Amino acid sequence: MKIYTRTGDKGQTALIGGKRVKKNHPRVEAYGELDELMAHVALLMDMLTDADDKDFMLWILDRLMTASSVLAAEGATTKKIPSIKHTDTALLEDCIDKMESEVEPLSGLILPGGCLVASQCHVTRTVCRRAERKIIDLIDDGFAVPEELTGFINRLSDYFFMFSRKIEKKLKISTKKWIPVVD
Repeated sequence: MKIYTRTGDKGQTALIGGKRVKKNHPRVEAYGELDELMAHVALLMDMLTDADDKDFMLWILDRLMTASSVLAAEGATTKKIPSIKHTDTALLEDCIDKMESEVEPLSGLILPGGCLVASQCHVTRTVCRRAERKIIDLIDDGFAVPEELTGFINRLSDYFFMFSRKIEKKLKISTKKWIPVVD
């Protein structure tokens, strides 16, 4: 099978279920944002050395592919679409809570950065937030999106924030606090 099909040359693509839509359709925009997020998660994963962290990033990639499938499915389909479950979000929350207990409490806003891996965590976090906004746009346009999916994506950005703090602590990098300059 060739990678190109020529079926999208006029600006349309097929959703799971066969419905043809424009490539800038809200569903395509939403799962396209998740596609970009997956690329950033993969880059972050490739920067990591800890096997458990890498395995968790693979789990996140699997869950994001599932979320993309859910967003790409419309109408009758013979394909079984997996789903995001409440337990997926609960697992993220457990990880966030564990990381939060291991770092210093925040006393204000912090600036992204510190090292390449922490910076990539922040890029991944912001792309996740953008994907979340596109999913909310989809909901606002009247499309049904499971609450478990929106909760998972919301929590995932929190996960990447805490993961950046975990990385900084592991590498003994001081968190840069934002100190506003008031004229």
